[in-house]
Amino acid sequence: MFDLVEKKVYYNNLYSFYGTLLTDKQQEIFIAYYEEDFSLAEIAESFGISRNAVHDTLKKVIKNLEYFEEKLELYNKSLKRNALYDEYITLETKELIEKLKEME
Repeated sequence: MFDLVEKKVYYNNLYSFYGTLLTDKQQEIFIAYYEEDFSLAEIAESFGISRNAVHDTLKKVIKNLEYFEEKLELYNKSLKRNALYDEYITLETKELIEKLKEME
C-alpha cells in the first residue's frame, strides 16, 4: 500500500483528525511511536508493559483510525477540498480562499 514514510505521514494525518477519539493511553503510545520515533522496547519500558502489548496497542490504534476514516472520510474530504482550493486559486480569488482556509 504505502512505503514506510508514506505510511507514517498517512497515519499522522489520520491521527490529526481522529486522535481525540482514542483513549489517553492509545494517544500516548501512538505519539511516542509515530511522532517521537521511539522503539517498541523504549515505549514498553516507559509504560511498564511488554513490547507485545505496545505492538498490539499500535495495531488497534491503526485499525481504529482506518475505521474512523472509512466511516467519516474527514481526511479524504480534506484532501479533495484542498485540491479544489489549489485548482481555483487565481489572483482574484486567492485572498478569499486563504480566508476560507483560515476558518477551518
